[in-house]
Amino acid sequence: MRQYSTIDHLFMNLDTALRTVVGAPRLTERPNPTEGMAEPVLSEKERVLAGRLMRINHAGEVSAQGLYQGQALTAKLPVVRQKMERAAQEENDHLEWTERRAKELGTHVSYLNPLWYVGSVAIGAAAGIAGDKWSLGFVVETEHQVVRHLDEHLGKLAPHDDKSRAVLTLMKEDEARHANMAQAAGGAELPLPVKGMMKLTSKIMTKTAYWL
Repeated sequence: MRQYSTIDHLFMNLDTALRTVVGAPRLTERPNPTEGMAEPVLSEKERVLAGRLMRINHAGEVSAQGLYQGQALTAKLPVVRQKMERAAQEENDHLEWTERRAKELGTHVSYLNPLWYVGSVAIGAAAGIAGDKWSLGFVVETEHQVVRHLDEHLGKLAPHDDKSRAVLTLMKEDEARHANMAQAAGGAELPLPVKGMMKLTSKIMTKTAYWL
């Protein structure tokens, strides 16, 4: 098995960053959940809202990708790094699905995606430095918050917007599985002040991405 140098890892992470923010991320073997589905007839209000919700979720996936990359850089146990890398690859699927759906709805992804990515890499790296149990605990809480956001968005979509609903439903299943995986791997319960700060940061991002 090839041993990668520090320079190798530097360029690999740079490639991941560019693919996440402006390029084509590497996907898993899974198909887009909307393949073969007809485009629903939406009112202008329904279409605009769905597009903005997709933009928020795409920005969240950019942040998740940065979080996982930051944690993989500093995680101490190889098994933890491997789990982070697989989860990050599945988040790439979400990136592609939400971006494609946003474009189908006639809107754009967040202009602030580079900011979301860089900030999340820093947060993920700090969590990894704190220790694997805290890093995994951070994943657990992040994914739980994402699941709650997805539930809210599913409730806001037009009942007949089956394509958007298919994307968010499968994303929700993945996020819940990532949380369970991290918890089973030894994730620690985060202190309440940390959870509160995470909620505040998430709220700022979602409110901003709704418009930008």
